[in-house]
Amino acid sequence: MTFVVKRKGKKEVFDEKKLYASIFAACQECGMENEKAEHVADRIVHELESHLKDRQEVNSTEIFGFVIEKLARINEAVAFMYQTHRELIKA
Repeated sequence: MTFVVKRKGKKEVFDEKKLYASIFAACQECGMENEKAEHVADRIVHELESHLKDRQEVNSTEIFGFVIEKLARINEAVAFMYQTHRELIKA
């Protein structure tokens, strides 16, 4: 089990469903078809889980950077949407 240390220091169990949903939403906001959006979200979540497999704790900023890097390789607009969404939540 991996814990995520949030920006304000709170710890919670890594929830792949939340990450999947936010990636999927960014894909949809950019007009990506559902099937492709599902594939992109699933692929990135799987890659992150592999990356974190032996980690007990990870910072949310590290997760964010990982996702942005992967999304940017697939679709710059989706990466921008994902990043913008997080910055709006921060405010």
